[in-house]
Order: sequence, then C-alpha cells, then structure tokens
Amino acid sequence: MSYVVDASVAVKWVVAEPETADALEFLKRERPKGLAAPDLLVAEVSNVVWKKVRRGEIDWLQALEAARRIGLTVTRFHPSRLLNRRATEIALEVDHPVYDCLYLACAEAENATLVSIDARMTRKLAGTRYSAHVVDLSSALTA
Repeated sequence: MSYVVDASVAVKWVVAEPETADALEFLKRERPKGLAAPDLLVAEVSNVVWKKVRRGEIDWLQALEAARRIGLTVTRFHPSRLLNRRATEIALEVDHPVYDCLYLACAEAENATLVSIDARMTRKLAGTRYSAHVVDLSSALTA
C-alpha cells in the first residue's frame, strides 16, 4: 500500500509530541517504500515548530534542525499548485479547509491512502466517498 502523510503525522517525526513513537515507527516501516505529500507539508510542519519556539516548548536550534529534517522524510513532494484545483473541489464538496484537502488530492494523485492524526478531518470525511482514502495513524500501523 502507498501512503501520503499530512502535517499532523510528520510534525511528530521532528519534535516530541504525543504519538511520536507511533509516527516514528510508521516512518521507519514505510519510508523505504516511499511516502508522498504535497509540498505544503514542509511549510505546515515548520510553522508548528515556530509556534513551539514561541511557546517555549523547544529552542531555536531544535527548530532549525526540525526544519532541516522535515524535507528529508518524504520521498515524493507534489507541487501544491498542481493539486490546488482538485483540493478546492474537495473542500467545497465536504466543507473543509483547502489546505487539508491538498493532502487528500495528493492521495488521489498517488492512488494512495492518506495517513492523518487530524481527528477533525477524519470525522468530517466519515460517511463521504473520501472516507476509504483516509486512515488514522494507528490503523496504518496495524495494516
């Protein structure tokens, strides 16, 4: 199975948070097979890291190291500009933010499954035609 990851999973690869151990196990298992994401992932993870510095949770050096490492984790980055129209269609259909739907559009483009820890998004997609294309991290680990 091929996977696309979103920022909710990827941030746990570079900073310690709840579910970091599971996220790192998933990365260890799936990275040799190749992981994909929209290029937005780098900016989203870096923004989370910036917020953690502002809140005093990590220091500048940790933030800079996280920013360096996040670009090395995913095998295939898809340009957001190429996914944007489809992501906007999905967002309008399910009434959910476009930036989250970029990950789902990427999963469609890759014929892959989106792995997320974003409970709000997975709840929003439940019962839609997209629900089969999204799994939470714990389900991906047991697959």
